[in-house]
Amino acid sequence: MIIPTIDMINTGRNILRLRKQQNLSVRDLQDIFGFVTPQAIYKWQRGSALPSLDNLVVLSAVFGVSIDDILALAEPAQELLGA
Repeated sequence: MIIPTIDMINTGRNILRLRKQQNLSVRDLQDIFGFVTPQAIYKWQRGSALPSLDNLVVLSAVFGVSIDDILALAEPAQELLGA
């Protein structure tokens, strides 16, 4: 059985690319989420943190894409032992 894992760096690159495609600044996203500081958004873009599921839903709506278009899966996927 193949167990997918999320590639945080490429997911961050996707968030950065999609934000720029929508002509949104980090400040725009900060305002949309109601964050006091932009640190979470910068962490997402760097791949040092992932958005929560709730925040992924908002990002997908703001960017007009599916969550699958935001998340990047790591290659090769790990295989579950004994499957």
